[in-house]
Amino acid sequence: MPDTISLDITDRMQAVKDGPIGWMVFNNPARRNAVSVGMWQAIPKILDVFEADPDIRVIVLKGAGDKAFISGADISEFEEQRSSSEAVQRYEETAEEAGRRLVLSPKPTIAMIHGFCFGGGVGTALNCDLRIADDSARFAVPAARLGLGYRMSGVKRLMDVVGPAFTKEIFFTARPFNAAEALAMGLVNRVVPDAELDNYVRGYCATIADNAPLTMLALKRTVAEVLKAGPQVDRAACEEWVRQCFASEDYVEGRKAFMEKRKPTFKGR
Repeated sequence: MPDTISLDITDRMQAVKDGPIGWMVFNNPARRNAVSVGMWQAIPKILDVFEADPDIRVIVLKGAGDKAFISGADISEFEEQRSSSEAVQRYEETAEEAGRRLVLSPKPTIAMIHGFCFGGGVGTALNCDLRIADDSARFAVPAARLGLGYRMSGVKRLMDVVGPAFTKEIFFTARPFNAAEALAMGLVNRVVPDAELDNYVRGYCATIADNAPLTMLALKRTVAEVLKAGPQVDRAACEEWVRQCFASEDYVEGRKAFMEKRKPTFKGR
């Protein structure tokens, strides 16, 4: 039987050991598994446990319930957690660290995607090595509907996977893409029927678990080196552009419109 690992972090995140699989479960179904600050903070702590256990060969991320993988960051927290430059920086650092730990995990990671995978859900999935979705999956990055800036690390990771043209389409339109479109652009590795997702992922994990961990670790590290951005990238400028978004009137309007469930009116300032 699977062992639920008790971690004193938040009840919105679950860690479950099931044979060679470590399941990281985003457990906020009432909000379609939107990720709160506490949930971001829990990710590195769960990874600490999974990575220290030699019996766990693969780490799988999934959403609780039947509606979503992750519907994005919990925007209801933005007024408190991302309303000032200092608060934005703290929030960004917390989310960045969670993503960094996923990317650098020495073990293979899989995002098992059912239902909504929006915003931070796309970012979290991209921080995994593989993405396996069912045909109910829907993907979107609605940053342009909220007026917020997007971290360079997140943009680069999306570009590394789907290329610059699809990255622009995803951001410019902010529209949902279905599973077939996601597969065509390379955003996901595989799409399977809804009813087969769990068994398919478990079978994939069994295949991976039979292989040599050191070979897979070496491959992960080699791929990461190949994909590094060159020294010519102006990171400070990228960070400043993100800061300008969060300092804008449009960002205030985006937050208010979301909370008031209305269409935002952006003014470009």
